[in-house]
Amino acid sequence: MENLRPAGSAPREIAIANRHPRLRLDRRAVARAIHVLDAEFPKSKIENRKSKIPAAPAGELSLVFLTDAALAQLHAAFLADPTPTDVITFEGNPALGTAGEICVSADAAQRHVRGSRTRKSLARSQKSHDFGYPPAAFARELTLYLVHGWLHLAGFDDLVPEKKRAMRRAEARALRLLTRAGAVPKFARR
Repeated sequence: MENLRPAGSAPREIAIANRHPRLRLDRRAVARAIHVLDAEFPKSKIENRKSKIPAAPAGELSLVFLTDAALAQLHAAFLADPTPTDVITFEGNPALGTAGEICVSADAAQRHVRGSRTRKSLARSQKSHDFGYPPAAFARELTLYLVHGWLHLAGFDDLVPEKKRAMRRAEARALRLLTRAGAVPKFARR
């Protein structure tokens, strides 16, 4: 059974829950990023030149922004691993009209951005931002987590090295698409 949305169909419903006490986001911008992925990403070819990338399954998509602690609890409860992670994706049931749920940790994104800065960029960012990291880098990292979850729903896997490389290429391609479309949402921490 193929779960592609028909061309020209209405954008999917997206439920967005922000459960992170210090994260600010624009729900419309986040939904727009998913709609761009739904509409544009499956149309272009990637590593397997014989076939197109599948779209994420049709139906309502749920996006949840969480703290590390909350995502670690889900990780423990559903995957028997109590360690923190950056994103967990749950498949939906297209027969019930659900595509799935993507749960992301805003704390993991912040930690990643802080850990990957150089001294020069740190000095520059601290002069202009209270949080000590460039907001665009934080937004890009959180968007990467959404893309990663979307790709899981579209059938990508990252448990085997070869498949992980294919997913990383697809992530990079999706981020380029979102950047060109001006669809990388802005996120901020309070």
